[in-house]
Amino acid sequence: MGLFKADFYRFFALGFAGGALLVLGVLGLDSHATLANNIVPPAHAEAAH
Repeated sequence: MGLFKADFYRFFALGFAGGALLVLGVLGLDSHATLANNIVPPAHAEAAH
């Protein structure tokens, strides 16, 4: 008898794969922007006075 049953590992793997597909679907792999720009927009400095 182990610490976790085999079902735990199966559902963990399915949940991880499903979550990864959801994140990649939201970010849009075929977008023209890079993956980093989809998560964090590029910074723009304000003009000095």
